[in-house]
Amino acid sequence: MLATACGHSQDTEQAKSAANKDLMPIEQAILEDKDNFYYIDFDTYPALQKTLPIGVFDSGTGGLTVLDALVRFDEYQEKTGTKGADGLPDFNGEEFIYLADQANMPYGNYSSEDKTDLLVEHILKDTQFMLAQKYYASASDPSPKTTKRQVKTLVIACNTATAYGKELIDEFIQKAGIDLKVIGVIDAGARGALQKFQKDEDGSIGVMATVGTVASKGYENTLLRIKKELGYTGQINIYNQGGHGIAEAVDEEPDFIDRNARQPRDDYRGPSLQNSAYQIDKTLMDIYNFDFDHGKMLCDSRNTDDCTVLQINDSENYVRYHLVSLMEQMRKDPKALPLKAIVLGCTHYPYLSTDIDLVLKELYNYKREGSYIYRELMQEEVAIIDPAVNVAQELYAYMRDKKLFNPSGNINNSRFYISVPNPDNAEVEIDEQDRFPYAYKYGRSAGEIQEYVKVVPFSKSNIPAETIERFAATIPSTFHLIPGLDKK
Repeated sequence: MLATACGHSQDTEQAKSAANKDLMPIEQAILEDKDNFYYIDFDTYPALQKTLPIGVFDSGTGGLTVLDALVRFDEYQEKTGTKGADGLPDFNGEEFIYLADQANMPYGNYSSEDKTDLLVEHILKDTQFMLAQKYYASASDPSPKTTKRQVKTLVIACNTATAYGKELIDEFIQKAGIDLKVIGVIDAGARGALQKFQKDEDGSIGVMATVGTVASKGYENTLLRIKKELGYTGQINIYNQGGHGIAEAVDEEPDFIDRNARQPRDDYRGPSLQNSAYQIDKTLMDIYNFDFDHGKMLCDSRNTDDCTVLQINDSENYVRYHLVSLMEQMRKDPKALPLKAIVLGCTHYPYLSTDIDLVLKELYNYKREGSYIYRELMQEEVAIIDPAVNVAQELYAYMRDKKLFNPSGNINNSRFYISVPNPDNAEVEIDEQDRFPYAYKYGRSAGEIQEYVKVVPFSKSNIPAETIERFAATIPSTFHLIPGLDKK
């Protein structure tokens, strides 16, 4: 089938007509409503153009860990394309567009609030942003600029968005009638975990992901599918741990962490003694080994043994709670096999990989009454799988196959955008911290197509200082690409 310069086939209109019979409201706005803010004229889309940037989006800034893996990826010789690092990053001639849908994050909570239809709408709006040319210079600007570049391929850096939206994005791209590859992180993470096993080896894989990703069974189903496809014959058990609060703590979400707090808070939503779904078990306090210094745990008593209210207020303590909870799942399973790998099924979690490794080693060596309680349930060195590396490998293979590498690009021209609440929308609710209140964020209904947010460039006014410091320390290669943030 012949493709035109704009990425359409000769049969595009017929295919689009067949595919567009049942459009969601957001799809209709993008594809058909020429007066809508979200409309895109796909007849003029420059698909498969080498000089276009690569799009990467996530529910927040956590996806920068995926982008960082792309920025640092070096597995091939630049001149020959043969396998082998040469000290020159393989995507150094590419330009990237990054989007953090910070205003609507965390995506992992939409399923528990029975709002997966709203989540899907957000994901398709993220896709629309990548394919469109509009952005706002700032939240106070009344009109958007139309100079944002469109993209030649799209990476979904968010695990929850991949689980709930990857197939729908593929279908939407088909409806739009353009040729555009979409890569998600879940397949990549599953392959990375299975690579740690011999084909006939028994063992367990832990999946630490958002509550929404766990609920979708995205990793579990994908691991089992790929295990079968690749001919693994060993018994592999999968244990899921919904990391309620970890991503939110990384992004300084006030419902889960407040660095200024020294007493328990009424608006706290993380694990606690009273949280039936994510209960802190007082009988495991010695195993959690929480750090109580400087308000990292909030207790209603000066004596921590007497807490009747206990709240986590530090990202490492969130890691401690969830890793102990994962190991307790295994300890209660009579058929448990040794833990060999943990998949970081949320892009925020690699920021805490040092903490995760530290706590795993503590648990391996933990004794109670003279006995190691977890040692038979885990390897001494549990592999920590960051799916981002596998994403980079898949993207490189696709671009090499399609001959899509930019012959004249400069990675320093990459651009970074973040969503903020739209102050010009009278229906939008914004709290004193200029964020959506939790009840409003998850109380909205899908299908009411409006601009809840404005997408603006990263700046020190919309990225917390603590987050900027974390970027500088953990992803320096990407941090130095972000205009403005690395300037004193």
